[in-house]
Amino acid sequence: MKRGIAVLASLCVLSGAGYYAVSKWGIEHQTLNLFDSARQRLVAVDVAVRWDYEMKANDGFWKLPVAIISNGNTVKNTEYSFLANVFAARGYLVASVQHDLPTDPPLMTKVGLPYVGRLEVYKKGEANILFVLEKLKKVWPNADYGHLTLVGHSNGGDIAMYFATQHADLVSKVVTLDNLRVPFVLNKTLKILSFRSKDPSFQTDPGVLPTPQQAKEDSIDIVKTQFQHTWMSDRGPDFAKERIQTALDKFLGNGNVSDLAPADTDHLIVYNAGTAFP
Repeated sequence: MKRGIAVLASLCVLSGAGYYAVSKWGIEHQTLNLFDSARQRLVAVDVAVRWDYEMKANDGFWKLPVAIISNGNTVKNTEYSFLANVFAARGYLVASVQHDLPTDPPLMTKVGLPYVGRLEVYKKGEANILFVLEKLKKVWPNADYGHLTLVGHSNGGDIAMYFATQHADLVSKVVTLDNLRVPFVLNKTLKILSFRSKDPSFQTDPGVLPTPQQAKEDSIDIVKTQFQHTWMSDRGPDFAKERIQTALDKFLGNGNVSDLAPADTDHLIVYNAGTAFP
């Protein structure tokens, strides 16, 4: 990690470490304040990595898989540690990107326009992710940037799904937590897991979710919950976060977590999408 900090400083892309912590599993979290001079935009990134896997990667014994977490609107990128830790525990390099800034205009809904008028927001998120990837490559060269796992909550989930439609060659998995606007990618080579809330204040747009038949054909796991939309971050109650963590860990271990996925007799189903989480 010290080597990484030194390289970032030499590149003049690290303006400060505002947050640092080590979990009981040896997972290091550090916030990098990057600046994209081409767009004149600050992009804060919380990086999480398990120190022993980082050492293995540095010594050439491990290739760090990469997960990019995109925040929900007005939620901080550091408020997804319950997700980042699941990935880091499995040996991932995790980058949680802050997509919205206080100076950005408020997120508006414009009925009748593509993605209810939020296309430019998703393009901005796409540019943020591409920018962050290029910076990460300089610090963590021993990572796999050709098979990304994209994760996102709400608006961040839409950014993740949009990025996957634009860069299918770079993405192998997508995990969304109640994305509402961008339709799911239908691609048999892409694994998708999506947690859905039961929240009357946040309704999924028509055509976003796949049909049950499409989900079966493309190995898409849909997990229906009774959780509120805003619970799907560190702000949520522990029982909700723990259940999401368990299902996510099962998914990353190639298990099926919904009854909309193809039958798999080698793995137990963790949560049944037809029976909502309590």
